[in-house]
Amino acid sequence: MKNHNFLFFFAFILSSCVGNNQNMRSDDRINQNQVKDTAEIPQGITRNIKQDSKGRIWVATFDGIFRFDGKSFSKITDKINSVRFFSVLEDRKGNFWFSSVGSGVYYYDGESFTNYTSKDGLANNRVTEIYEDRKGNIWFSTEQGASRFDGKSFLNFTTENGLPANYVHWILEDQSGKFWFGTQEGVSIYDGKSFSNLTQNNRGFYNVRGMIEDASGNIWIGGNDGLWKYDGRNFTKFSDSFVGYIYEDKEGNIWTSSKDDKTSEFSNGLQKNGNQESWVLSRYNKSSLSNPNLLPELFKTHEGMIFGILEANDGIIWYGTLNGIGRWSED
Repeated sequence: MKNHNFLFFFAFILSSCVGNNQNMRSDDRINQNQVKDTAEIPQGITRNIKQDSKGRIWVATFDGIFRFDGKSFSKITDKINSVRFFSVLEDRKGNFWFSSVGSGVYYYDGESFTNYTSKDGLANNRVTEIYEDRKGNIWFSTEQGASRFDGKSFLNFTTENGLPANYVHWILEDQSGKFWFGTQEGVSIYDGKSFSNLTQNNRGFYNVRGMIEDASGNIWIGGNDGLWKYDGRNFTKFSDSFVGYIYEDKEGNIWTSSKDDKTSEFSNGLQKNGNQESWVLSRYNKSSLSNPNLLPELFKTHEGMIFGILEANDGIIWYGTLNGIGRWSED
């Protein structure tokens, strides 16, 4: 039987509920030998976590951008006040982009920051996700459309161009070079000339919060309508629950963060906590990916929403919460 260790950067209790009754144990904090200068540990709303080309972990929070070098955290944006950061991207040149809710985007070359806002051509200053395409263009998901930045100027895409809604949550480029947009009112595909909207049984997808293309070329869609896989011809539904984030790890497992709106008791006997909204971190392995009727492994949190998921180079799973960062490891 495998042991599962839960590691934390804050006083956060994570309990597990896996379908095969594996035993879980939890630790309340990473000790001082693991993290130095604990005063810099992010403890606010954490929306996005990424690992850069040098192995450092970057964390976007409503309290700033933090970087973890394996021993300690540094607050990169200590001179930028009152900005709620939402996501992080390292571009192919090794520079960084940070999106924010209300303050546009920040470009960081390792020494100084450049702030781009709607005054510079950005579609809107409330920016959720950032994406770099194969040509090196940087895309931004905003509440008033999608923006593409070529290094000189912005080109914006809205409902006037064919998007089903201006509120864009997600952007990705698939293996064929087409762009997928997850919006408040559905999924749209852009072939470089025109948009076409993706429907299932003549119905669009509502409030699409997460999308990925997996290693096999399948598109995964998460939002109010649950979790779906699209292979280019057929749809497969994996969950009815609201899905906020989707991630594929190195072994091809699919991780999601989702509302726990059905389970009242888990396999380890843990009871659902009254009327409090709770979320689960789910892992779909080979078995549950090949058979949608099988439940994924579910790891339950008592702290509400779960945001950006990352598998670091060492195999540890990182994720954001309303109260900082959680980490999960499997021995």
